[in-house]
Amino acid sequence: MQLPPLNALRAFEATARLMSLSKAGDELHVTHAAISHQIKHLETWLGRKLLQKSGRGITLTAAGGEYYRAVSGSLAAIAHATGNMRRDHDMRAITVGCIPSIASRWLVPALPSFQESDPDLDVRIVYARAEERFDDESLDVLITMGEDLSGGRESRLLFSRRNQPVASRHYLAKRNWTIGDVSLAGADLLHDESVDGWKEWFRKAGQKATEPLRGPMFQDFNMLATAVIAGHGVALCPVEVFRREIERGDLLVLSDIATAENQGYYVISNSWAKKPVRRFIDWFMTECGSGA
Repeated sequence: MQLPPLNALRAFEATARLMSLSKAGDELHVTHAAISHQIKHLETWLGRKLLQKSGRGITLTAAGGEYYRAVSGSLAAIAHATGNMRRDHDMRAITVGCIPSIASRWLVPALPSFQESDPDLDVRIVYARAEERFDDESLDVLITMGEDLSGGRESRLLFSRRNQPVASRHYLAKRNWTIGDVSLAGADLLHDESVDGWKEWFRKAGQKATEPLRGPMFQDFNMLATAVIAGHGVALCPVEVFRREIERGDLLVLSDIATAENQGYYVISNSWAKKPVRRFIDWFMTECGSGA
């Protein structure tokens, strides 16, 4: 592996980027003369002229410009990898953005088990809106609806968003219904932000609903969940997210017909996420029964 003198390489990259021997010296904490000496050393080693005088300043030669483009990208990659390596070692906390429906049902209840398995790593949970996108300046992990197809992102499917009608036993008893004879067209419908979800369900089921669709509307999905569990009516809910409530019998699934079957909830991070972040994601995927 033919590598040039690395100190000379750093001096050349800084000078070419800043277009100044003096500024390069200030950045690298050496004198103007030391920078000039290192660049001449590199030019001798390469057998090519990299810089030339231009008035009172300097410019890159054609060979210098080509070499700078290669060198700057390589040094940036090394700096990025080194920073990640150091942060992996020094990292003491990660920030996780999570939409409330997943946070309240899955993340917050399970968090003590992660703290037991990884006691030196603190987890900061922040509120995330459903439309929020992953921003690696403020988040290490985002748990939300929909995947992120941007370059450099990794999206892992946590839950399907398959929505089916659910209600509590208390509600069915109040209406004197059993699961087999529920008439959803005559049910008290609960809506998540708009009536569009129920309209889509009735269309897919081939049933005619009473128009206009009535019933309370909830902007926050946790309020909708509270209402349906309390027996206020029938709601369209992502059955995987409500798996525990369904297994306990708090909610009953009233129909096999579903909407939003091709949508999902995802755990999103950088594809080069640090090891503590990957440990957290693997743990949470396992907690939710979505694999390691």
